[in-house]
Amino acid sequence: MDHIDRILAQWNRERPDLDVEPMGLLGRLARLRTHLARETEKALAAHGLNAASFDVLATLRRAGPPYRLSPGDLLATTMVSSGTMTNRLDQLEKAGLIERAHNPEDRRSVIIALTPKGFALVDAAVTAHVENQHRLLEALGTDERAALDGLLRKFLAAFE
Repeated sequence: MDHIDRILAQWNRERPDLDVEPMGLLGRLARLRTHLARETEKALAAHGLNAASFDVLATLRRAGPPYRLSPGDLLATTMVSSGTMTNRLDQLEKAGLIERAHNPEDRRSVIIALTPKGFALVDAAVTAHVENQHRLLEALGTDERAALDGLLRKFLAAFE
């Protein structure tokens, strides 16, 4: 019995007229999200990053050579407000992890590029991040992971 089972038992006792089964599933997803986010933040913090800064650096890294994107492309990929993105970019630029340069195709705009320091850091961080993700999934076997992934993909598709 987990924490969610106790909550469901209380609701079943107090409101037997309600079908609280969805509360169990969604409650477990919410609690897992909290646990997974905490573990992810710890792994990234070991590299001096948080989820927000990693998101920007990883987006630039997976864009491929020359590891640069327009601010608009970064916004579209990360789905945050322009003000939030500006703050993230300011912090990453101060840390020497990215640089803003004039867009060679349109001098009125800028391009955000990984610096060599940013490239090295995000490569180390993504390696640790993936190792951490494997560790976090150790409780599930290969078939269980595949089944859960399929179910979550179907569930997510209903919203996206």
